[in-house]
Amino acid sequence: MILKDKVVIITGAGPGMGQAMCRGAAAEGAKVVVSARSVDAIERLAAEINAAGGEAIAVPCDVASDEQCQALAAAAIAKWGRIDGMVHSAYYHPDWASILDHPIEQVTRALDVIAVGGLRMAKAVVPQMKAQGSGSIVNITTLATRKPMPGEGGYAMAKAAVNQLSRQLAVELTGTGIRVNTALMGWMDGVPLDQFFASQGEAGAAFRKQRASEIPVGHIPPDKDCAKAVYFLLSDYASEVNGAMLDVNGGDWVPA
Repeated sequence: MILKDKVVIITGAGPGMGQAMCRGAAAEGAKVVVSARSVDAIERLAAEINAAGGEAIAVPCDVASDEQCQALAAAAIAKWGRIDGMVHSAYYHPDWASILDHPIEQVTRALDVIAVGGLRMAKAVVPQMKAQGSGSIVNITTLATRKPMPGEGGYAMAKAAVNQLSRQLAVELTGTGIRVNTALMGWMDGVPLDQFFASQGEAGAAFRKQRASEIPVGHIPPDKDCAKAVYFLLSDYASEVNGAMLDVNGGDWVPA
């Protein structure tokens, strides 16, 4: 178990990648602080983890609130006395349309939740990590910041800001023992993607097959398997990895 006894906060623990990360981190031995805005959803997930023999608490948090981010970090410290890892996965997605057609209010909301939310969470956990002399922050972003896709503009713009946030923090936290890295996710099989394909009607099955054939690993990577890259970045196995951007997309994007 590569995260044994590490206290890890995970934001954005909704259906799909967020919940997969919480379950998987607990299975790897982490004490997990499950966080999202939906109280019922995170309490169910924390109960599921505890029933399976793991350790988890549910702490609701809207990362657009400074106070709630600070309270989330405080809850982890109150329960377990430290914070070893923080995964920022919370996001907001503007309407699926050209970025020129996104209402500005939706774009600024995406920036506030995704980019500024990531900074709020870093500001909340860094003091404790500095006091410990160690910590790992992993920001979740997207292949769409490398490979622009129609409809993803406002979302990708905010995620691109998080890419820079990770690099900036990695440099600014020199000498503290805190590492900051980014995992860029591509297409991921799971509940959200199932819902997307279902929304396409009869064309959905054909689109799924087409997308799978275009990815070099031969399938759309499952979200629970993509999450394993995050556990690596949180773990001591990545002790010398800092300021990195790790592509997790089955080869859908191969940088030069």
